[in-house]
Amino acid sequence: MKQKEESFAPMWDLNPLWKSLTDDQKKEVAEKVELIHYAKNEVIHNDGDESEYVWMLLQGKVRIYKEGIGQRQQIIRLLKPYDIFGYRACTVNEPYNSSASAFEPCKLYRLDRESFNRLIQKNGALCYQVMLMMAKDLAFSEIQTVNLTQKHIRGRLAESLLLLLKNYGYEEDGRTLAMLLPREDLANMSNMTTSNAIRTLSQFAQEGILEIDGRHIKFLDEHALEKISRLG
Repeated sequence: MKQKEESFAPMWDLNPLWKSLTDDQKKEVAEKVELIHYAKNEVIHNDGDESEYVWMLLQGKVRIYKEGIGQRQQIIRLLKPYDIFGYRACTVNEPYNSSASAFEPCKLYRLDRESFNRLIQKNGALCYQVMLMMAKDLAFSEIQTVNLTQKHIRGRLAESLLLLLKNYGYEEDGRTLAMLLPREDLANMSNMTTSNAIRTLSQFAQEGILEIDGRHIKFLDEHALEKISRLG
């Protein structure tokens, strides 16, 4: 991990969470925030680490995950640019309850916990926005828990593919997912073994729902995938 001499737009121009900062608070943030680079697969923080920073992704993709039995990873979510993470642990001064690593080379802003907590204590509008973000994350986690425990394999994989599509969209052709995801990571998102993920992807391809070319996934029938996800 190393700090890079580069410049990006300030945080309040990239994510509406920070829009309510006063001029004095923006000045404080500008003095405290750091721009950090992580290499592919480099760990940003581990589950159980002391919460030192709130992070905002600028470029690249970040995976948030938990390790289970046999060190198997359960991917909780994949983040896109301008997403914020680590804020819950910092708000309550608890250790991080999940791990984060760079899925690909990433650039992030990080703001130390003390500065972040000062801001939410002094700025009611910011505190309200943080509360809304926390509520949305909780709702997402509850839905994912149901999806990963009650849906069958096909439904779980369809749900993961649609979530990836929502997060990252299509390539220029309007069909190919703008995300090259290893089968193991797709399996870890869907709470299944890698072999089951590969087999189910092949079934979707045989049914004309997807077209698979290595790590490239082309959506041929998004409505069919939505139906499989809905029926579980």
